[in-house]
Amino acid sequence: MNTDQRNFLLAERETVKRMLAKTPATALLTRMSDEARLRNIEAELAALPADGRSPARARLTFNGLPVIGSHGIFADFGMKAVSSFTDAVATVAASLSAPLAAMGPIPNRDQNQLLITNTAVGSFGFELEEYRAQELLDDESAVAVALDRTQSLLQATLGQDDELADIASETDPRALDKVRGFLRVLADNEAICTLQYGDKAMRFADPGQVRRSLDRLAADNLRESQEMLEGEFVGVLPVARSFEFKLSGSDEIVHGKISPKVGDVEMLNDHLHQRVRVEAMRTQVGNGRPRFLLTQIPQWAADAVPASS
Repeated sequence: MNTDQRNFLLAERETVKRMLAKTPATALLTRMSDEARLRNIEAELAALPADGRSPARARLTFNGLPVIGSHGIFADFGMKAVSSFTDAVATVAASLSAPLAAMGPIPNRDQNQLLITNTAVGSFGFELEEYRAQELLDDESAVAVALDRTQSLLQATLGQDDELADIASETDPRALDKVRGFLRVLADNEAICTLQYGDKAMRFADPGQVRRSLDRLAADNLRESQEMLEGEFVGVLPVARSFEFKLSGSDEIVHGKISPKVGDVEMLNDHLHQRVRVEAMRTQVGNGRPRFLLTQIPQWAADAVPASS
Protein backbone atom coordinates (compact mmCIF):
# COMPACT_ATOMS: atom_id res chain seq x y z
CA MET A 1 0.00 0.00 0.00
CA ASN A 2 1.28 3.50 -0.70
CA THR A 3 0.20 6.95 0.30
CA ASP A 4 -2.04 7.25 -2.77
CA GLN A 5 -3.94 4.14 -1.74
CA ARG A 6 -4.25 5.36 1.84
CA ASN A 7 -5.60 8.69 0.62
CA PHE A 8 -8.06 6.87 -1.64
CA LEU A 9 -9.39 4.83 1.29
CA LEU A 10 -9.66 7.91 3.51
CA ALA A 11 -11.63 9.74 0.83
CA GLU A 12 -13.90 6.76 0.28
CA ARG A 13 -14.54 6.48 4.02
CA GLU A 14 -15.70 10.10 4.16
CA THR A 15 -17.96 9.54 1.17
CA VAL A 16 -19.62 6.48 2.76
CA LYS A 17 -20.07 8.35 6.03
CA ARG A 18 -21.84 11.21 4.23
CA MET A 19 -24.06 8.73 2.40
CA LEU A 20 -24.99 7.05 5.68
CA ALA A 21 -25.83 10.40 7.26
CA LYS A 22 -28.29 11.12 4.44
CA THR A 23 -29.85 7.64 4.35
CA PRO A 24 -33.17 7.36 6.23
CA ALA A 25 -33.31 4.90 9.11
CA THR A 26 -36.12 3.09 7.31
CA ALA A 27 -33.85 2.23 4.32
CA LEU A 28 -32.51 -0.84 6.12
CA LEU A 29 -30.91 -2.66 3.18
CA THR A 30 -29.10 0.46 1.93
CA ARG A 31 -27.80 1.24 5.40
CA MET A 32 -26.64 -2.35 5.96
CA SER A 33 -24.72 -2.24 2.67
CA ASP A 34 -23.05 1.09 3.45
CA GLU A 35 -22.21 0.06 7.01
CA ALA A 36 -20.61 -3.14 5.73
CA ARG A 37 -18.56 -1.15 3.24
CA LEU A 38 -17.50 1.25 6.01
CA ARG A 39 -16.33 -1.64 8.17
CA ASN A 40 -14.30 -3.05 5.30
CA ILE A 41 -12.64 0.35 4.69
CA GLU A 42 -11.79 0.68 8.38
CA ALA A 43 -10.29 -2.81 8.33
CA GLU A 44 -8.18 -2.02 5.25
CA LEU A 45 -6.92 1.22 6.83
CA ALA A 46 -6.12 -0.55 10.10
CA ALA A 47 -4.08 -3.13 8.19
CA LEU A 48 -1.89 -0.49 6.61
CA PRO A 49 1.54 0.19 8.13
CA ALA A 50 2.41 3.63 9.47
CA ASP A 51 2.12 6.53 7.05
CA GLY A 52 4.62 6.23 4.23
CA ARG A 53 5.42 8.52 1.34
CA SER A 54 4.89 8.27 -2.36
CA PRO A 55 7.84 7.04 -4.43
CA ALA A 56 9.89 9.60 -6.34
CA ARG A 57 8.67 9.93 -9.92
CA ALA A 58 10.23 11.56 -12.97
CA ARG A 59 9.28 11.99 -16.62
CA LEU A 60 12.00 11.63 -19.25
CA THR A 61 11.02 12.39 -22.84
CA PHE A 62 13.08 12.50 -26.02
CA ASN A 63 13.07 14.22 -29.36
CA GLY A 64 15.37 14.37 -32.37
CA LEU A 65 16.48 11.88 -34.99
CA PRO A 66 15.74 8.65 -33.02
CA VAL A 67 12.16 9.75 -32.29
CA ILE A 68 9.33 9.36 -34.80
CA GLY A 69 6.95 11.99 -33.51
CA SER A 70 4.65 10.61 -30.84
CA HIS A 71 4.48 7.28 -32.69
CA GLY A 72 7.65 5.62 -31.50
CA ILE A 73 11.33 5.69 -30.67
CA PHE A 74 14.11 3.52 -32.08
CA ALA A 75 14.46 0.70 -29.60
CA ASP A 76 18.25 0.66 -29.64
CA PHE A 77 18.46 4.34 -28.73
CA GLY A 78 15.60 4.13 -26.22
CA MET A 79 17.24 1.29 -24.31
CA LYS A 80 20.65 2.96 -24.26
CA ALA A 81 19.28 6.36 -23.23
CA VAL A 82 17.12 5.08 -20.37
CA SER A 83 19.81 2.67 -19.21
CA SER A 84 22.48 5.38 -19.10
CA PHE A 85 20.11 7.76 -17.29
CA THR A 86 19.09 5.23 -14.63
CA ASP A 87 22.74 4.26 -14.24
CA ALA A 88 23.63 7.90 -13.59
CA VAL A 89 20.87 8.28 -10.99
CA ALA A 90 21.86 5.06 -9.20
CA THR A 91 25.50 6.15 -9.12
CA VAL A 92 24.66 9.60 -7.76
CA ALA A 93 22.46 7.92 -5.12
CA ALA A 94 25.25 5.54 -4.10
CA SER A 95 27.73 8.41 -3.77
CA LEU A 96 25.57 10.28 -1.25
CA SER A 97 26.68 8.13 1.66
CA ALA A 98 30.32 7.52 0.76
CA PRO A 99 32.83 8.24 -2.01
CA LEU A 100 32.84 5.64 -4.78
CA ALA A 101 35.74 3.51 -5.91
CA ALA A 102 36.97 4.29 -9.40
CA MET A 103 36.01 0.80 -10.59
CA GLY A 104 33.91 -2.16 -9.53
CA PRO A 105 30.20 -2.63 -8.77
CA ILE A 106 28.15 0.39 -7.75
CA PRO A 107 27.15 -0.04 -4.07
CA ASN A 108 23.44 -0.52 -3.29
CA ARG A 109 22.60 -0.74 -6.97
CA ASP A 110 19.53 -2.90 -6.28
CA GLN A 111 18.16 -0.41 -3.73
CA ASN A 112 18.55 2.59 -6.04
CA GLN A 113 16.74 1.42 -9.15
CA LEU A 114 14.07 3.13 -11.21
CA LEU A 115 11.07 1.41 -12.77
CA ILE A 116 9.53 2.29 -16.12
CA THR A 117 5.87 2.58 -15.21
CA ASN A 118 4.38 4.08 -18.36
CA THR A 119 5.08 5.88 -21.62
CA ALA A 120 4.89 9.66 -21.38
CA VAL A 121 1.89 11.23 -23.05
CA GLY A 122 2.40 14.13 -25.47
CA SER A 123 5.92 13.32 -26.66
CA PHE A 124 7.80 10.07 -26.70
CA GLY A 125 9.45 9.02 -23.49
CA PHE A 126 8.92 7.26 -20.23
CA GLU A 127 7.52 7.76 -16.77
CA LEU A 128 9.98 6.52 -14.16
CA GLU A 129 9.33 5.62 -10.56
CA GLU A 130 11.58 4.81 -7.65
CA TYR A 131 11.65 1.09 -6.94
CA ARG A 132 10.74 0.12 -3.42
CA ALA A 133 11.06 -3.30 -1.89
CA GLN A 134 9.09 -2.19 1.18
CA GLU A 135 7.01 0.70 2.48
CA LEU A 136 8.87 3.98 2.07
CA LEU A 137 9.51 6.08 5.15
CA ASP A 138 8.81 9.78 5.33
CA ASP A 139 12.47 10.74 4.89
CA GLU A 140 13.57 11.67 1.40
CA SER A 141 15.23 8.69 -0.23
CA ALA A 142 18.64 8.56 -1.87
CA VAL A 143 16.93 8.06 -5.24
CA ALA A 144 14.82 11.19 -4.73
CA VAL A 145 17.91 13.24 -3.84
CA ALA A 146 19.79 11.72 -6.79
CA LEU A 147 17.02 12.60 -9.25
CA ASP A 148 17.06 16.18 -7.99
CA ARG A 149 20.87 16.42 -8.21
CA THR A 150 21.01 14.84 -11.65
CA GLN A 151 18.41 17.27 -12.90
CA SER A 152 20.28 20.20 -11.29
CA LEU A 153 23.58 19.05 -12.79
CA LEU A 154 22.09 18.79 -16.28
CA GLN A 155 20.48 22.22 -15.84
CA ALA A 156 23.78 23.67 -14.63
CA THR A 157 25.51 22.57 -17.85
CA LEU A 158 23.28 25.18 -19.53
CA GLY A 159 24.19 27.93 -17.04
CA GLN A 160 27.26 29.83 -15.86
CA ASP A 161 30.62 28.29 -14.89
CA ASP A 162 30.16 29.08 -11.19
CA GLU A 163 26.74 27.41 -11.15
CA LEU A 164 28.17 24.26 -12.71
CA ALA A 165 31.19 24.28 -10.39
CA ASP A 166 28.94 24.49 -7.32
CA ILE A 167 27.11 21.26 -8.05
CA ALA A 168 29.99 19.45 -9.77
CA SER A 169 32.23 19.95 -6.72
CA GLU A 170 29.72 17.99 -4.63
CA THR A 171 29.29 15.22 -7.18
CA ASP A 172 31.43 12.10 -7.06
CA PRO A 173 33.80 11.85 -10.07
CA ARG A 174 32.34 8.47 -11.02
CA ALA A 175 28.80 9.87 -10.90
CA LEU A 176 29.93 12.78 -13.06
CA ASP A 177 31.26 10.30 -15.58
CA LYS A 178 27.89 8.51 -15.67
CA VAL A 179 26.13 11.80 -16.42
CA ARG A 180 28.65 12.38 -19.22
CA GLY A 181 27.72 8.94 -20.52
CA PHE A 182 24.04 9.87 -20.69
CA LEU A 183 24.81 13.08 -22.57
CA ARG A 184 27.11 11.16 -24.92
CA VAL A 185 24.26 8.79 -25.87
CA LEU A 186 22.09 11.83 -26.69
CA ALA A 187 24.87 13.59 -28.64
CA ASP A 188 25.86 10.51 -30.63
CA ASN A 189 22.25 10.06 -31.76
CA GLU A 190 21.39 13.72 -32.45
CA ALA A 191 18.75 13.55 -29.72
CA ILE A 192 17.52 15.91 -27.02
CA CYS A 193 15.58 15.29 -23.82
CA THR A 194 13.31 16.91 -21.28
CA LEU A 195 13.53 15.81 -17.66
CA GLN A 196 10.69 16.66 -15.32
CA TYR A 197 11.08 16.00 -11.63
CA GLY A 198 9.08 17.58 -8.86
CA ASP A 199 7.95 21.03 -9.93
CA LYS A 200 11.01 21.60 -12.16
CA ALA A 201 11.79 20.71 -15.75
CA MET A 202 15.03 21.00 -17.69
CA ARG A 203 15.16 20.77 -21.46
CA PHE A 204 17.78 20.75 -24.17
CA ALA A 205 16.63 22.87 -27.09
CA ASP A 206 18.69 21.17 -29.82
CA PRO A 207 21.49 18.60 -30.30
CA GLY A 208 24.08 21.40 -30.44
CA GLN A 209 23.15 22.38 -26.90
CA VAL A 210 23.61 18.76 -25.78
CA ARG A 211 27.10 18.69 -27.34
CA ARG A 212 28.03 21.96 -25.62
CA SER A 213 26.86 20.57 -22.28
CA LEU A 214 28.95 17.46 -22.85
CA ASP A 215 31.98 19.65 -23.66
CA ARG A 216 31.46 21.66 -20.47
CA LEU A 217 31.59 18.45 -18.43
CA ALA A 218 34.72 17.27 -20.23
CA ALA A 219 37.83 16.82 -18.12
CA ASP A 220 39.70 19.66 -19.87
CA ASN A 221 36.97 22.14 -18.91
CA LEU A 222 35.81 20.73 -15.59
CA ARG A 223 39.15 20.28 -13.88
CA GLU A 224 39.51 18.40 -10.60
CA SER A 225 42.65 17.91 -8.57
CA GLN A 226 43.57 16.86 -5.07
CA GLU A 227 45.38 19.69 -3.25
CA MET A 228 46.93 20.44 0.11
CA LEU A 229 45.87 23.73 1.68
CA GLU A 230 47.77 25.31 4.55
CA GLY A 231 46.15 27.76 6.89
CA GLU A 232 43.35 27.78 9.46
CA PHE A 233 39.62 27.09 9.66
CA VAL A 234 37.79 30.32 10.46
CA GLY A 235 34.26 28.91 10.36
CA VAL A 236 32.47 25.56 10.03
CA LEU A 237 28.74 24.89 9.61
CA PRO A 238 28.22 21.20 10.50
CA VAL A 239 24.62 20.92 9.27
CA ALA A 240 25.35 22.59 5.94
CA ARG A 241 28.69 20.72 5.86
CA SER A 242 30.52 23.83 4.71
CA PHE A 243 33.64 25.63 5.87
CA GLU A 244 35.74 28.76 5.46
CA PHE A 245 39.52 28.40 5.44
CA LYS A 246 42.07 31.23 5.57
CA LEU A 247 45.21 30.48 3.60
CA SER A 248 48.57 31.03 5.26
CA GLY A 249 50.54 34.07 4.16
CA SER A 250 47.55 35.89 2.72
CA ASP A 251 44.13 37.22 3.58
CA GLU A 252 42.45 34.91 1.06
CA ILE A 253 39.59 32.85 2.43
CA VAL A 254 38.42 29.85 0.45
CA HIS A 255 34.92 28.42 0.88
CA GLY A 256 34.24 24.74 0.60
CA LYS A 257 32.01 21.77 1.32
CA ILE A 258 32.74 18.69 3.40
CA SER A 259 32.68 15.21 1.87
CA PRO A 260 30.15 12.63 3.15
CA LYS A 261 33.04 10.41 4.22
CA VAL A 262 34.21 12.99 6.77
CA GLY A 263 32.43 11.86 9.91
CA ASP A 264 32.90 14.12 12.92
CA VAL A 265 32.34 17.52 11.39
CA GLU A 266 31.58 19.12 14.75
CA MET A 267 35.15 18.59 15.93
CA LEU A 268 36.44 21.01 13.29
CA ASN A 269 34.97 23.83 15.37
CA ASP A 270 37.24 22.78 18.24
CA HIS A 271 40.25 23.72 16.12
CA LEU A 272 39.28 27.07 14.69
CA HIS A 273 42.24 29.39 14.07
CA GLN A 274 44.82 26.64 14.56
CA ARG A 275 47.41 26.08 11.85
CA VAL A 276 46.84 22.92 9.86
CA ARG A 277 47.31 21.31 6.45
CA VAL A 278 44.15 19.90 4.89
CA GLU A 279 43.54 17.74 1.84
CA ALA A 280 40.80 19.00 -0.44
CA MET A 281 39.42 18.29 -3.90
CA ARG A 282 39.67 21.41 -6.08
CA THR A 283 37.04 21.81 -8.82
CA GLN A 284 37.14 24.57 -11.41
CA VAL A 285 34.96 25.04 -14.46
CA GLY A 286 36.45 27.11 -17.26
CA ASN A 287 37.89 30.28 -15.75
CA GLY A 288 35.37 30.33 -12.90
CA ARG A 289 36.16 30.49 -9.20
CA PRO A 290 37.47 27.14 -7.87
CA ARG A 291 35.46 25.16 -5.31
CA PHE A 292 36.93 22.95 -2.60
CA LEU A 293 35.69 19.72 -1.02
CA LEU A 294 37.28 18.62 2.24
CA THR A 295 37.92 14.92 1.81
CA GLN A 296 39.60 13.97 5.09
CA ILE A 297 39.64 15.07 8.71
CA PRO A 298 42.99 16.81 9.14
CA GLN A 299 45.36 16.00 11.96
CA TRP A 300 46.40 18.66 14.42
CA ALA A 301 49.50 18.45 16.52
CA ALA A 302 48.83 17.90 20.23
CA ASP A 303 50.45 21.26 20.95
CA ALA A 304 48.74 23.10 18.08
CA VAL A 305 48.53 26.82 18.74
CA PRO A 306 46.34 29.51 17.26
CA ALA A 307 47.62 30.69 13.88
CA SER A 308 47.68 34.27 15.08
CA SER A 309 50.07 33.52 17.97
